[in-house]
Amino acid sequence: MRILYVCHRFPFPPKRGGKIRPFNMIKHLSGDHEVTVASLVRSSTEAAEADGIAPFCYLYRACKVNPTIQSLRMVMRLPSLLPSSFGFFYSRSLARTVQQLLQHRSFDLIFVHCSSVARYVADIASIPKILDFGDMDSHKWLDYARFKPFPMNTGFWLEGAKLRREEQRLARRFDLCTTTTRAEWDTLESYRCANATDWFPNGVDTEYFAPGDGRYDPDLISFMGRMDYYPNQKAMFDFCANVLPLLRKHRAAIKLEIIGADPPPAVRRLARLPNVNVTGSVPDVRPYLRRSALMVAPLSIARGTQNKLLESMAAGVPVVTSALAAAGVDAIPGEHLHVATTSEEYCNAILSVLSDPEERTRLARSGRDRMQSHHNWESSMRRLDSIIDRCLSLRRRPPVPATAQQAGLA
Repeated sequence: MRILYVCHRFPFPPKRGGKIRPFNMIKHLSGDHEVTVASLVRSSTEAAEADGIAPFCYLYRACKVNPTIQSLRMVMRLPSLLPSSFGFFYSRSLARTVQQLLQHRSFDLIFVHCSSVARYVADIASIPKILDFGDMDSHKWLDYARFKPFPMNTGFWLEGAKLRREEQRLARRFDLCTTTTRAEWDTLESYRCANATDWFPNGVDTEYFAPGDGRYDPDLISFMGRMDYYPNQKAMFDFCANVLPLLRKHRAAIKLEIIGADPPPAVRRLARLPNVNVTGSVPDVRPYLRRSALMVAPLSIARGTQNKLLESMAAGVPVVTSALAAAGVDAIPGEHLHVATTSEEYCNAILSVLSDPEERTRLARSGRDRMQSHHNWESSMRRLDSIIDRCLSLRRRPPVPATAQQAGLA
């Protein structure tokens, strides 16, 4: 089968959330099918790195865009009904590339990852199409509106409302729509406008994120994630202001390491606090992760699956996280990870792990076991295969005659 795969971030190298999921899909599908990838790159470095996807697909097209121009496209959409965020992922070059591919090759399936690039193929009716929303992005923007001050909160709310309207419109234009988690699927189902829906989880490479030699710093807790991302920034600002002082009252030697690319000045200033280290970009997060006693993810804004949780648990590093973030992981609070809401709950959960090596060992083992059984890519991709079969069968199903519909026989 020939598959055209369109995604919003070029899926190689798979080092961040928006690239990990599409890369693993492409890698899997290319085992039995001819997969053509079309996506965007934003720098010469990213374009050079994109060549690494060659062994994992039949053909790929990386269309380079200028980030400044893409930002202007966002601004130009502010007075329109179209989401401004879609402007950031629009490229005439990619639009032409997709059109040319469709004109010169016959495809059996179009697969789109992320609603922000769905418009490139939304009008194609002759080929079965699947839209993987991943997360329902509109609700993330609406979450932002709850935390931003006026008048920024109004802008975020407006963008969320426009995006929700567009998600509903796009869902009608595809044969089948999917999400990353059951919770996101429930949101999609609440729209009641998609032809068919399903979900399949993110996985984690449990061999790559394997436990280390067992040595760790009993006073070191870590957080990892891109620090140019607002939910990660807010999590660390709140944690350092409200939880860290409580922890220090009980464990004065406690240390926090914030691991993640592109921290802005406000995040870098957190390193002025005693025993707080902001690493910036690192070549490999695993050594930093493995030397931590635990990984904390106190996210108050979280949609879908947080890969940081999967990777930490796979590496045998216990996790203390928010209920929102835990909802995207197939794990049982108290058994595979700890969940907290208030500053006091975070403090107690963290201290319960740091002060009890046996509890840490239990969580490390149970968390990794859960990743191997419930978040492995092989089982997720088997679910994807069944979703694709379902999509194709929907196209093959003969239409119900109007007379039968009127008679109530359909």
